[in-house]
Order: sequence, then structure tokens, then C-alpha cells
Amino acid sequence: MGIGFRELLVILVIALLIFGGKKLRTIGSDLGAAVRDFKKAMDTGESEAEQKPLKQLGAQDADFHAADKQGTKPEQNTKS
Repeated sequence: MGIGFRELLVILVIALLIFGGKKLRTIGSDLGAAVRDFKKAMDTGESEAEQKPLKQLGAQDADFHAADKQGTKPEQNTKS
């Protein structure tokens, strides 16, 4: 039950009547630019998210070794 061709055509005609042809082209190009920026930000966020767990694992490993040298378990160091 998605939007069919007829419904899309009606929406386009109404938008054309409300905004006019020139303004509708401007809105379309602005919308396209926004979608491109959003996709670029999502790709950047995914690449940062892939790298972040590796940094966190390194920090957890360092905590484990520091706790091992003190003769305590890492869980005991985190509790206050």
C-alpha cells in the first residue's frame, strides 16, 4: 500500500500550484543537496564507529594490565 503513480502525480501537481515551477526546482535541488550531505555524514559516522571500539579495547587492555600488576581484578578498580 505504497504511494502509486497517480498519488505521486497529484502531489506533484499540488506542489507545482503552490510553489510554482522555479521555486519547485530550487526546493528539489536543496532537497538533493541535503540528502547527499546526510549520506556523507552517515558514511563518516560509520567509519568513526568502526574505529572507536578498537580504541576502547586498547584502553580496557591497559586497565587490565595495570590491575594485574597491582594484584587486583579490573572490576575491583572500577568500583568506588
